[in-house]
Amino acid sequence: MVVEFSEFKGNKMIVLKRSDEDPFPFRFGKNKAKLLVENYEAVKKFAEEED
Repeated sequence: MVVEFSEFKGNKMIVLKRSDEDPFPFRFGKNKAKLLVENYEAVKKFAEEED
């Protein structure tokens, strides 16, 4: 996984990529990062569920 930081309209962003060539990185800012941290257990449970 590649982790980078960027900026969008003056706001800090984190960019998560599966590889350097990932055409669809996952980008989000501080507010969404805080939301993910606050709901870590629910996100983890969702990710581990069977499809």
